[in-house]
Amino acid sequence: MANANKLPQGFAAAADPIPAQAIQTGADGLEAGEVSIPAGDREIPAYRARPAHGGSWPVVLVVQEIFGVHEYIKDVCRRLGHAGYLAIAPDLYVRQGDPSKMADWNEIRIKVVLKVSDTQVMSDLDAAVRFAETEGGDTGRLGITGFCWGGRIVWLYAAHSAQLKAGAAWYGKLNSPRDKLHPKMPVDVAGELKCPVLGLYGAKDESIPMADVDTMREGAEASGSEIHVYADAGHGFHADYRPQYHLASAEDGWERMKEWFAKRL
Repeated sequence: MANANKLPQGFAAAADPIPAQAIQTGADGLEAGEVSIPAGDREIPAYRARPAHGGSWPVVLVVQEIFGVHEYIKDVCRRLGHAGYLAIAPDLYVRQGDPSKMADWNEIRIKVVLKVSDTQVMSDLDAAVRFAETEGGDTGRLGITGFCWGGRIVWLYAAHSAQLKAGAAWYGKLNSPRDKLHPKMPVDVAGELKCPVLGLYGAKDESIPMADVDTMREGAEASGSEIHVYADAGHGFHADYRPQYHLASAEDGWERMKEWFAKRL
């Protein structure tokens, strides 16, 4: 297989980071760093964090924002590692390009995101699950979480994978234009979810209408899914390195996610 690309270092250029505000989680007590995942046509880079000792940890797939697997996503993996999970974030853009060097989010959307097919993403996440098994992960206790772009993917993967036990979707789009590479949106698969998903959204999110949230809540109810809306939060409220960060909502959402996974993984 071809050699995998390397993951970007630091924060994505287009993300307007505020490093002094960003949470920095240490790796003491963890085995954390970049790994390479065999994924069909190539190997893809990923960031993996797990406790340094023991084994048979529940697995959480971490799905990147539009900005890719940059420092914030790596930090999320370390937070989950400290909570006792094997967390792994595969670079799902690796075939299309490196968004970390692009200074404008719309450039990332056009040059990278719109070219990433949902079919390929589902396949790469499946590959990450297989890889986690070789790393001491118990994939019988499999979860997934994702932010922004990755929040949408959480809902789709919950309809795709019969192995998945729980998901947590942070402010992912629920209903947007379809195309050949992205034929379905979360509202289309709400009745096909194979596990319960916790949706975490902000009432002030101008990119996700509350009508879509209500539609998703109703459609996903049979799967045991729940959606919580934070009245004072907008889009990206968990992204502690960005101006949109909303501390109270982010902390509450994180605790809800941990409880959600603890009961199901």
